[in-house]
Amino acid sequence: QVQLVESGGGLVQPGGSLRLSCAASGIALRINTMGWYRQTPGKQRELVATITLGGVTNYADSVKGRFTISRSNARNTVTLQMNNLKPEDTAVYYCNAWVEPLRGDTYDSWGQGTQVTVSS
Repeated sequence: QVQLVESGGGLVQPGGSLRLSCAASGIALRINTMGWYRQTPGKQRELVATITLGGVTNYADSVKGRFTISRSNARNTVTLQMNNLKPEDTAVYYCNAWVEPLRGDTYDSWGQGTQVTVSS
């Protein structure tokens, strides 16, 4: 099983920046699309940004122009650079990856989550 570990959350003032990182460890044939999702209490988890193995990106409308997702296929890492943060970006952010194992079906792996709080 591939495990995902996030880092980089914290408290930042409105207009500030944070960089989230996620590292995948374990054995797999391939790690396909990776992404970031976020969740606030009482709400469903929502997509923030995804990036395919080939580098094609997709962003939620609410973060376009402010967040940038990138990945290193060699290191199996994905990063989310968040600029011009707003209070409504406050949430627990989760790393996600679609993993193709050596045997069996592709499965969905999630990190444990990292808290991002935007407040003055």
